[in-house]
Amino acid sequence: MAVLITLSGPDRPGVSQAFFAAMDVLPILVIDVEQVVTSGQLILASLMVPEPASHQSQRDRDLTLAAIETTASTVVASLGLSLTFERRPTSEGADVATQTHVTVLGSSLRPGALATIARTVAECGGNIENIERLAAYPVTAIELHVSGADQQVLRTRLTAEAASASIDVAVQPGGLHRRAKRLILMDVDSTLIQGEVIEMIAAHAGREAEVAAITESAMAGEVDFTESLHRRVALLAGLDAGVLDVVASAVVLTPGARTLVRTLRRLGYQCGIVSGGFDFVTDRLAAELGLDFAVANRLEVRDDVLTGAVREPVVDRRAKAQALRDFAKRANVPLAQTVAIGDGANDLDMLQMAGLGIAFNAKPLVREAADTSVNVPYLDTILFLLGISREEVEVADGEG
Repeated sequence: MAVLITLSGPDRPGVSQAFFAAMDVLPILVIDVEQVVTSGQLILASLMVPEPASHQSQRDRDLTLAAIETTASTVVASLGLSLTFERRPTSEGADVATQTHVTVLGSSLRPGALATIARTVAECGGNIENIERLAAYPVTAIELHVSGADQQVLRTRLTAEAASASIDVAVQPGGLHRRAKRLILMDVDSTLIQGEVIEMIAAHAGREAEVAAITESAMAGEVDFTESLHRRVALLAGLDAGVLDVVASAVVLTPGARTLVRTLRRLGYQCGIVSGGFDFVTDRLAAELGLDFAVANRLEVRDDVLTGAVREPVVDRRAKAQALRDFAKRANVPLAQTVAIGDGANDLDMLQMAGLGIAFNAKPLVREAADTSVNVPYLDTILFLLGISREEVEVADGEG
């Protein structure tokens, strides 16, 4: 048998040290421990057992268990905390292989949304072992550690529930799975930056509405991307190439983009971009953000005028997936340790190939196919899916 001891009350420095130092006089082992502080209130839970001894009788073990409770009561009373005990077989405990991380993101997180998450976990045979907050802004982000649930079933159920609760939910294997990812590849238009570059160019040619309509169909998967690209670029024929510098200067990064890249690079990630857009934008972004990898289409220019053609090869859906392979190989990172982020149908192969594919404010087709989706307008929320808290980001910024 083991004793689960749970302390609760106002937190202050030295509580944990005082408790464990007092318990060290007994012949016992700590086999599990967890501490959480919420708004200044401490909860410290520790599972303790008598040290194994072949000559020890059941009576001796019972006396040790009683001594654990008596000693804990004395020290906890001196600390001004509340205390509960629970005896349980030492065989109890979650199988590490079944551990799952459930990350919940919401611009506003209502109690009913958490109730829905908890109910769904229970219905899938899971148990919530721990809940912690990762961020309070720009969104509320919490993480649940769940044991016992089939991850695929849980992901499917929670994805459906998340849509009705207006939150985002990511379900990933537990342990070091997320922290192992060492490379991130992002789409550019409507992902790393706001808007579509080709529509910005088209505005200078008076063809923005026509181009936007084709873009919409392509991103929804209704029109082949390569065909749509040729059709859109053809509408730009005759435009002065000087417009490209004007457009590049007007590009606006998605909120949180700098924080995402800066934080990941500090953590040792390699970061790259692959775009169905154009190199005159991606080259600037790569230099500005310190990116390791950039691939994009190239517009054909002749006599300082756009010809209305794209140079081969076209960066389409297959090319984006190949870019991920190439980047990972160059970085010596297995594909299982890569993250891909995108929003359109031409990102699907890349998202499905990566160790973690994230649909960012994406079309329904893409959200359904990706491992998880984010539907808030802040790119740095991707960090929370990797288990990185807002406090860790701020500490890194302060040290940088």
